[in-house]
Amino acid sequence: MHTKIFIAAIISVLFTPDFNSLAAQNVGVGFQVGDPTGLNLHFRNTKPMRLDILFAWDFNDHDDDRDFFFVNVHGLWFKPIGGSEPFNFYYGPGAFIGVRERNRKNDDDDETVLGASGNFGINYEFPRVDIFLQLTPRLELISDTDFDIGGGLGVRFFF
Repeated sequence: MHTKIFIAAIISVLFTPDFNSLAAQNVGVGFQVGDPTGLNLHFRNTKPMRLDILFAWDFNDHDDDRDFFFVNVHGLWFKPIGGSEPFNFYYGPGAFIGVRERNRKNDDDDETVLGASGNFGINYEFPRVDIFLQLTPRLELISDTDFDIGGGLGVRFFF
């Protein structure tokens, strides 16, 4: 049941009028591999912060027989490294919401999680491609209190 609600929330974000107006600007679509792995949307022209959304999954979360599906949203500030405009350090606050499947055979054990996160990384921006490496500390506040650090290596293609 929670997984269906989660998928419906993702679809509603993608098809809202505000999302479509942002997509007409400079939107990047890509992926991240690591812990977690996921699909990434990144908006360059949302000043003063850039909007970054990661739709992620983490199979075998915390070395148990659990899967974790979540959406992580961040506002990011970019600072050039060494005066080089395409090479940047970025950072910013965010939040996440997701579904942790406790037992793959029983949907009654699923739980909804909510928390705060941060994002710190470096990237190199080509005109239509962005390569990034990032760390994302997450503090789960609902349904338990738990701290975790994720991160990954990724690429985005801008349209």
